[in-house]
Amino acid sequence: MPLIKWDPFEDFLTLDEEISDFFGRGWRLPTLRRGRLARWAPTTDIAETENEFIIKTELPGLKAKDVEVTLDKDVLTIKGERKFSEEVKRENYHRIERRYGSFKRSFTLPSNVDLGSVKAGVKDGLLIVKIAKIEAPKPKVIEVEVEESKAKKIEAEEG
Repeated sequence: MPLIKWDPFEDFLTLDEEISDFFGRGWRLPTLRRGRLARWAPTTDIAETENEFIIKTELPGLKAKDVEVTLDKDVLTIKGERKFSEEVKRENYHRIERRYGSFKRSFTLPSNVDLGSVKAGVKDGLLIVKIAKIEAPKPKVIEVEVEESKAKKIEAEEG
């Protein structure tokens, strides 16, 4: 089961940004979209141990109060906003490479997680979310019973 919900439109935005980065943006400000600075999505690593899933998201410059972690059914969502400091005039900058604005990352969790055990904390600009695993239900073997008279009739038809 995938841990990341795929958004095809997000891939187009990412491709656009990668092409722009490849050819260089020079000294220009990040592209304005809907009146905000270009969208960004913090990088995330997802690891699995024997007992838990560990999700680490880089959030440099953000505090715990700037981040919201929610769990709705089997989808873990991390969202927040990194604001551009308005006290500094943008004209003074020669280059702006850091991304600003709101972000939202969603991850579909597998069925073998304990949804009541989610723990999240921020340390040194790194959000760490831990979710304990539970034992996945084992398939139940069902014995098939056949009546003797029907079995003999089936054998006679086949033979």
